Amino acid sequence: MVKIIEVLSNYDGVARAKHLAAAGVSDFQLKAALASGAVSRVARGVYAVPGADEQLISIRSLPAEPACVTKAQHQGLWVLEPPQHPHVALTHSRNYPGFVCHRSAVPPTLLDTVVQSLRCLPELDGLVIAESAVVLKGVPMSALRQRLSGRNDARERQIVAGIVPQSQSVIECMARYLLRKAGFHVESQVNVPGLGHLDLMVDGRLGIETDGAGFHMDRASFEEDRRRWNMTTRRGIPTLVVSYPLLRNRPDEFIEMVRAALNKLPSAA
Repeated sequence: MVKIIEVLSNYDGVARAKHLAAAGVSDFQLKAALASGAVSRVARGVYAVPGADEQLISIRSLPAEPACVTKAQHQGLWVLEPPQHPHVALTHSRNYPGFVCHRSAVPPTLLDTVVQSLRCLPELDGLVIAESAVVLKGVPMSALRQRLSGRNDARERQIVAGIVPQSQSVIECMARYLLRKAGFHVESQVNVPGLGHLDLMVDGRLGIETDGAGFHMDRASFEEDRRRWNMTTRRGIPTLVVSYPLLRNRPDEFIEMVRAALNKLPSAA
């Protein structure tokens, strides 16, 4: 027998009646789950487990599905800023106050989500979502290029051209974007003997390592970061260490710091 809680878990704890029925949940099972308190009716034709995500409940109660940056959050992609209003996918052109509505297939695929983000968000926000889809979820670059082959997709194609499939973090992605935007030549994941890979190399002379303290605080990661920074010094590679708050909140300061460091280095490494 189909277990209603398992079916609901496949929908992140919130599902419409038609989805439950399509999965084989009978009216008897649904009524029994409601009577026991294992499931609640949260809107007309919408059911949820206790503690289900309130935003997801509000979206599926429209009815709609998460889209764009909101769907990216649900799928564990890199997102710089939670959206002020949830982004939703609809099969019609109606708008709902308090939601950013995308006319789309429902539910959007991962590829749909990336394309929506590239078209809807500022360049850097779209880039980090797209790059994380490639890095974390294995979205093929060829599929992205094919979806963005239209006459009006030149901006999006340019963003996709900046994706590095070997990228290790959202901080690395942000730093690379800002540096290239400022006109620097940037290499990613540069092999350094004894170190592994240096996150970024600017103009062939200056290393950039990203401080992931806000992303991995375990002791082993902390010690590995310090080993890497010490190794760049031993190898004679001048290296700056940058953080997420610096890149997100003070990007001009970051660029000036890089420019000042390069100005003090010889023209050849």
